[in-house]
Amino acid sequence: MYVIELALRMSPMPVSVQRKEHDSAEALYQQVRSALEQGQPRLLELSCEKVEGKRLSVLTSDLLAVQIYEKTAASGGTKRPGFSFEA
Repeated sequence: MYVIELALRMSPMPVSVQRKEHDSAEALYQQVRSALEQGQPRLLELSCEKVEGKRLSVLTSDLLAVQIYEKTAASGGTKRPGFSFEA
């Protein structure tokens, strides 16, 4: 399973969606990255393959960063890479 995680302006917690296949995750990562590069505000709608019915829409002007990583069973209780929030 691959996680595509978005850091949003004025939000301490990232939002994420998951993809089962690396190619699908990479394509979504590139789509979000392209939206960041364009710099023009538009609505980006994402859906999650793991949680059926989970959908989110974000305004691209509120995106700060995107990351992709593989979620493995071995990393169950360990710290996530990247945008983790530690209490």
